[in-house]
Amino acid sequence: MARKKPPLRIIPLGGLDGIGKNMTAFECGDDMVLVDAGLMFPDDDQPGVDLVLPDYTYVLENEDKLRGIIITHGHEDHTGALPYLLADLVNRVTIYSSSLTIGMIQGKLEEHRIKNQPFQEVADGSHVQLGCFSVDFFSMTHSIPAALGVFLSTPQGTVLHTGDFKLDQTPIDGVRPNYHAICEFGRRGVDLLLSDSTNATNPGFTPSEAAVGAALRHIIKNATGKVFVASFSSHIHRLQQVCDASVAVGRKVVVTGRSMVTNTKIARQLGYLKVSDQDIIDAYDVDDLPDDRIVVLCTGSQGEPLSALARMANGEHRSLSITANDTVIISATPVPGNEKSVQGIINSLSKIGCDIYDKSNALVHVSGHGCQEELRLMLAMTRPSFFMPVHGEAVHLRAHAKLALSMGMAEDHVFVADNGDTLEMRAGKVHRAEPVDSGVVYVDGIQVGDTEPAVLRDRQRLSKDGIVTCVVSIRRRDGSVPAVDISGRGVSFANDEELIAGAQDVVRNALVSADVKGGSLDVLRKAARNSLSNLLWGKTHTRPLVIPVVLEV
Repeated sequence: MARKKPPLRIIPLGGLDGIGKNMTAFECGDDMVLVDAGLMFPDDDQPGVDLVLPDYTYVLENEDKLRGIIITHGHEDHTGALPYLLADLVNRVTIYSSSLTIGMIQGKLEEHRIKNQPFQEVADGSHVQLGCFSVDFFSMTHSIPAALGVFLSTPQGTVLHTGDFKLDQTPIDGVRPNYHAICEFGRRGVDLLLSDSTNATNPGFTPSEAAVGAALRHIIKNATGKVFVASFSSHIHRLQQVCDASVAVGRKVVVTGRSMVTNTKIARQLGYLKVSDQDIIDAYDVDDLPDDRIVVLCTGSQGEPLSALARMANGEHRSLSITANDTVIISATPVPGNEKSVQGIINSLSKIGCDIYDKSNALVHVSGHGCQEELRLMLAMTRPSFFMPVHGEAVHLRAHAKLALSMGMAEDHVFVADNGDTLEMRAGKVHRAEPVDSGVVYVDGIQVGDTEPAVLRDRQRLSKDGIVTCVVSIRRRDGSVPAVDISGRGVSFANDEELIAGAQDVVRNALVSADVKGGSLDVLRKAARNSLSNLLWGKTHTRPLVIPVVLEV
């Protein structure tokens, strides 16, 4: 009796619960391929956390199967987890991506002191064989050059992964989506389509990146002083348009901000950002030129407190300052959760009195993700038998699924999944299978993965209600409590002598009731904490973190 071939398993480990930490494993028998390894930035309810990674334990448990890591493009939400994943892998696995993406990854790995990482450059039309996976790459347009989609052929069927995309007919670098390849894959047969869902709730088409160029040039040309443009440092097409507009009106370009300096250097070296040396000057040389001959490219479009724009807005930058005669362009959309930070920067700039342009009053930004009509076109070109929307929050995934249903796909052929959910494919037929363990890993300072939920809860309480320390002295021999000292930080009642005195009496009585002579220190500490916490709730309706200390004297 012939042995049954193993199924193809599609395992999203990240990217289906928000815009970030994208990672999908494809497993077939003894072979596995990983597509993307991204991170997400923490929310307000994750104080102290620096980065959020997908839980890639499943990849580590099956490392012997891993034949390669494919990175679709160079954004952090697709590359940021790589240093942590590679550090945890026992063996070096080849990374396959475009030259620009590889350049950005190499810089990231150098920061983490990861050496001897093998890479293989791929481009539109490239083909590689990774175990039983036959992989074809095709160009896509996005908000960063050299973005790629992936077509996987396996013994059990085919999968097309779009990566992040929009269908831009006039891209800045002239590299359009490879429509011929996409349609050819559709003709050959796409059993399962995984497609970007970020803008699935937005009707129509996303405007071309080229539409931004005219607005940028108009603003830069008519500005009377220095012009500051804040953008994502990886948005090379946007940076190219700023450079082109600056040179066209006779201005020199200054680059500031760590990631901006790094990425522009890499992009120029690889030929993706074209601007001559004579048109770029050092930030310390700005005093040699009149203000109306300077454009500053800087980080800070997301309101990051330590970014170049934030430091300039607060007068803390070492070499650059913003005055009332200057113009600031925020050429980006706030990532969900960053709206308050961005508004804070805008308020600081408004106090200076400079002119401010963002997407609310000028066409200085367009999305890098396709809207509904582009998503429908992708479905029409690929004609998939089965479909799983990826890259988005639940609302985006469901909106994308509805688009597929509106185009005639059967409801049981459309899968709205969550991280860890698994699909299995046999002979081109897809069904749900047993999920794998999934979740998130926190990067907290130098610790990776050790931040327990209880720690985050304590931090939330500290940030919300403060901390109270209760130091109690006890005498075992006579069962007395000679001293109770209560102090608080971050609490509104720290100087309320009457409340503190009452709290001392309550704690003293609670300890006496708990039996100072015979009670264990744990029992006494618990009595002190509970009595003080209950009193503070009753008096102040706050629950600060209470730290009880019981000392024997």
